[in-house]
Amino acid sequence: MTTTGRGCLYLCGTPIGNLEDITLRALRILKEADFIAAEDTRHTMKLLNHYAVSKPLISYHEHNRREKGPYIIDLVQQGYQVALVSDAGMPGISDPGADLVQLAYQAGVSVTVVPGPSAALSALVLSSLSTQRFVFEGFLPRTKKQRQQRIQMLKTEERTVILYEAPHRLLSLLQDMLHTLGDRRVSIVRELTKIHEEVLVMSLQEAVNYYQERTPKGEFAVILEGMEKDPGLKDFSQISIEDHLKEYLEAGLSKKQAVKQVAKDRNIPKSQVYPFSIGLE
Repeated sequence: MTTTGRGCLYLCGTPIGNLEDITLRALRILKEADFIAAEDTRHTMKLLNHYAVSKPLISYHEHNRREKGPYIIDLVQQGYQVALVSDAGMPGISDPGADLVQLAYQAGVSVTVVPGPSAALSALVLSSLSTQRFVFEGFLPRTKKQRQQRIQMLKTEERTVILYEAPHRLLSLLQDMLHTLGDRRVSIVRELTKIHEEVLVMSLQEAVNYYQERTPKGEFAVILEGMEKDPGLKDFSQISIEDHLKEYLEAGLSKKQAVKQVAKDRNIPKSQVYPFSIGLE
């Protein structure tokens, strides 16, 4: 095989279930690539066979990334076009693709993205929970102690939280969240874009009760409602720091007092607020 010019690493989004959910550009890149690096070559072959794509496959996953990562980057440096795909969705999200991207930038080779499906965002928009601000946590630690510590850190998170979980750990996750966070709304999205797709919106207590009676099956995304804000607290994120300072100055505070209060309101250092106070009276 000969190179076709300057090499490039393509991060190709692939279907998360329904094989029709692939872009025309992703199909073209897969057909034109010299190599396809796949998390699970057997899984990826199903997609490639469906679209009659025949290309050399490179196995690249969590257990061989230190060996295969430099090998893939070397191919790109030689001028080959390499398409990276995960088992489903966007490579680099909850898989070792992120490590390969880092290697690519360190080596100075071209990297680009071919956008495609994302289980996290698809589950979020189906959840009926707030999509205005959200945070992606992926899979929480497997050990109970570490998982509980991580959930404790989410206790004051006001944004909607997106989690992934394996079916055999789903109930324990829900129980731990209920115990630590209290009862709040949750959306459990199962088998996205597949025949048995299911979206449940309920409280954490209801979810625990539900799965105590039913064995979880399939792939799950759990969308958790963020902590409800104290209605007595004002949201300053919608105004600039300068306007925030002006409110306190107009209320009679000194510039020093205003800087201190704004820093406290926004939970940021006073050094970040002070430059905005220069020139204000």
